[in-house]
Amino acid sequence: MSEPATALTGCLAPEGLDPIDKSGLEGLIAKGKENPQAIKTLKCKTVAEGRFRHASYIRNLAPYIVDEPPALLGDDTAPNPSEASLAALGSCVAVGLHANAVARGIAIQKLELELEGDLNITAVWGTGDTSEKPVGFTDVRIKVDMEADCPKEEIDALIQHVTQWSPVFNTFSRPVNMIAESV
Repeated sequence: MSEPATALTGCLAPEGLDPIDKSGLEGLIAKGKENPQAIKTLKCKTVAEGRFRHASYIRNLAPYIVDEPPALLGDDTAPNPSEASLAALGSCVAVGLHANAVARGIAIQKLELELEGDLNITAVWGTGDTSEKPVGFTDVRIKVDMEADCPKEEIDALIQHVTQWSPVFNTFSRPVNMIAESV
């Protein structure tokens, strides 16, 4: 894994932007406690653009591109689906760490996560060796490099709390009801 450049974020608030609004966060917390059974349905439309490159459309944002590397016959223009899922996991855990730190009055000076995941790709999407084996990630490792105005033990407890409540972490770690059908 190549080392990405560290982006200095000035207490995690980019220049010209305010840090996370604690009162806004408190409003979200209160809203969640008012209706703990609320379910929100998220949507994404994925469109094949050629070879293994796909554009996913989410809300009114620019398309999120996913591709495969040359070793998997793609054009290497974007992360592959498995890499994108690691990125989603890393972002979800990072958001949780940041939000929980703000809620607890902890100032963060640095927050970086490194993720690695192991998967067997010999089945090649069901076209290769389809002998009995786990499909998908079998092991995922998350290393959190967080500097904050609290002891390491508190950071460790924060990581445990956040991974317990992270939607994407939980999606990775438990079965999910899935349906795939033609329209």
